[in-house]
Formats: sequence, structure tokens, C-alpha cells
Amino acid sequence: MDQTTKQGVVTELISLLTKGNAHATFEEACAGLTPDQWNQHVAGVPYTIWQLVEHVRIAQWDIVEFSLGSEHTSPDWPTGYWPAPTATADEAAWQQTLQQIQADQQRFINLLHAPATELLAPIPHGDGQTILREAMLIADHTAYHTGEIILIRRLIGAWK
Repeated sequence: MDQTTKQGVVTELISLLTKGNAHATFEEACAGLTPDQWNQHVAGVPYTIWQLVEHVRIAQWDIVEFSLGSEHTSPDWPTGYWPAPTATADEAAWQQTLQQIQADQQRFINLLHAPATELLAPIPHGDGQTILREAMLIADHTAYHTGEIILIRRLIGAWK
């Protein structure tokens, strides 16, 4: 892939990771909530908003760490990717989770911009994954759970 094409693809991937395009962004879905709201259980829903946000953090962190190097060991599935069903978060934990999501997103964006990053080359320590695939996986996974966060917000009367 030539440099101009790579830059164009990177620009689109960053937009996919950071913008809402036709949908609300992850940040918009998480904005303006109170601890009571992000910790609220809704009948028929197996997790709270905070548990979803923490799951997004863990999964994105795992993908970023895998993409950056071979020394990373992924958590056990599924228990390592979800907080306990009764786990709650205070303001400090909520903010720490959101800040870590932003920091890991920026680490991945830095990887996308790195001159040595080949978007379509198989990751040497993987089993066929590419950085392009991992970028789309982060975006897809986050978008899926953003929709769930908004749905829960609607169910508790906390969405516009």
C-alpha cells in the first residue's frame, strides 16, 4: 500500500474509532450520567451501563496490547472481559475507566500513524490478524456496546 493510500485509510479508521458519523459517539452515550444511573440494573438486562463501559475498556485494552506486542496475554474469556455482575463504580472508578478508554484509543491511533505500521500485514504473533482488522474490531465492538448503553439509558429515562 503506498503512503497516500495508507494515510487515507488511516484517516478513515480514526474517524471510525472516534466519530459518531451517523450515530452517537461512545463519549456522548456516556455523558451526563450519575452514579445511580450508571450502576442501575434494568430488568432483563444482564449488565449495568458501568459494566458495559468497563467491558469496552477491557476489550479495547486487550486488542491494543495484542496489537503492540507479543508479550501480552489476553484475559480468560469471558470472565476476564467483564466485571462481576454485582460490581459498581463510584465517580473515581467511572472517570478512571473513561480515561483509560481514551488513553488506549490514542495508543492505537499512534500505532496507526506509525510509519512502520503495515495495515494489511499479518501481526507476527497472531494467527492472521492485521492492524486493519484490529482497528475495525475496536470500532465495531465499541459501536455495538454504545448502542446498548443508549438503549439502557432510554429504559431508565436518561437519554434525550
